[in-house]
Amino acid sequence: MSSSLDSRISRISQAMDIYPNFPKPGITFIDIFPIMRSPDVFSDLTDLLVDHIKQTHPNVEIIFGLDARGFLFGPLIAQRLGISFAPIRKAGKLPGETLQASFQLEYGSDKFEVQKCSAAKGQNVIIIDDLLATGGTMAAAYKLMKDLEADVLECIVLVELENLNGRSKIPGKVFSVIKRND
Repeated sequence: MSSSLDSRISRISQAMDIYPNFPKPGITFIDIFPIMRSPDVFSDLTDLLVDHIKQTHPNVEIIFGLDARGFLFGPLIAQRLGISFAPIRKAGKLPGETLQASFQLEYGSDKFEVQKCSAAKGQNVIIIDDLLATGGTMAAAYKLMKDLEADVLECIVLVELENLNGRSKIPGKVFSVIKRND
């Protein structure tokens, strides 16, 4: 890893705030919003992700962002790459025909939906979110892409909580900018 890359990752990591026992006891909440309050750090993150995708997946056609924090940098990255962005949202939030997948969280369960028209069979996609913890949300998003018959090139997260082993639930490649053991 180059010293420039190391320094960008360090700035990104240092910008995040950590809240133990939020939203309930035993959960550690990693707040990424301070990254966005710093234009230089947000630029570091965006540049790092765009560079990674350009180098590893030049044939990507769509970035799918997970509700809600994947919406914060997914569209910006897609715009910088000159490709489409599409949302994966909580159930009941998207109009038209949708596909649905359920998932478990550390503190409950939920459902994701994607519009059927958001990707065509065989399109190359990347799924992006802020955090990989137990893997439930990313696994549900991955399942939705397979239901659309899209080709998932990679799942990308800003932070991976390695001790929760969420990566094991994802059948494809995972790239995480920062790995933690909280």
